[in-house]
Amino acid sequence: MSLNSQSPMATSAAPALLTQVGMAGGAAVITVSFIHPIDVVKTRIQISSEYGRLGMGGTVAKITGDEGVLALWKGVNAAWLREASYTSLRLGLYEPVKVMFGANDAGAPFYKKFAAGSAAGAIGSVAGNPFDVLKTKLMASSGKEVPSMVGTAKDLLANQGIGGFYRGIDSNIARAMVLNGTKMACYDQAKGVVVDATGWERKAPQTTFFSAVAAGFFMTCTVSPFDMVRTRLMNQPADAQIYNNAVDCMIKIAKNEGPLTFWRGFLPIWSRFAPTTTLQLIIFEQLRGMMGMKSL
Repeated sequence: MSLNSQSPMATSAAPALLTQVGMAGGAAVITVSFIHPIDVVKTRIQISSEYGRLGMGGTVAKITGDEGVLALWKGVNAAWLREASYTSLRLGLYEPVKVMFGANDAGAPFYKKFAAGSAAGAIGSVAGNPFDVLKTKLMASSGKEVPSMVGTAKDLLANQGIGGFYRGIDSNIARAMVLNGTKMACYDQAKGVVVDATGWERKAPQTTFFSAVAAGFFMTCTVSPFDMVRTRLMNQPADAQIYNNAVDCMIKIAKNEGPLTFWRGFLPIWSRFAPTTTLQLIIFEQLRGMMGMKSL
């Protein structure tokens, strides 16, 4: 009797989890197709002082002038794979992890929501790191020829082995924990504020929009230093190790370039996070509604 009564619950739980992860991945892949050029600009500014001096507009003009418009989509294939692995988990696992952490009640404290988002982010980061490395290398490559993702992967494997795909994993996990913790907790918290201030429903698109914009700003403030370190580590040349690890990278950047370097590219990072967060969450929330699931 007990086995029969429990089996329906067991079979219904798994599809719900897989559905959430699948919807999150779908929302992320659609979003990155439009947002990727901003990521290319942000990466160039972070790895090169020349692009840093040019700013966003100058960097766009230089890339398109020297390499063509399609260069703004360099590495988008790796970005699709990254979103299908990394973002599908960090976004799709947030609600299940939030329930595990006891943060699913309306009055749950902010730190529990942050912890749930951080845990989901760490899991997603481990899965997506290989594609993150490839994406960073492809975006940073200059020249009119668009590099092959398969060719880049073969070169990376030949020169650095499997470990090359997990270069910067420590900083990437830290970044993902801070990013997803900030994103989901601020989004969750902001929704309550918006609903209380306006009387809109939590599932209303305008509630999602304003909550996501707020989350995007706070994400940029907290994630920028981690994003800088991750980009530097992942873009190291195969034949010259400039940084030993994330801590060494942070120390050398602060010492040689100044602490404000950690926030170099703040505007393009915010320009990426704001629309990315907004589009991802709007699409994700709409998909949840179509599947009969409640709003986050």
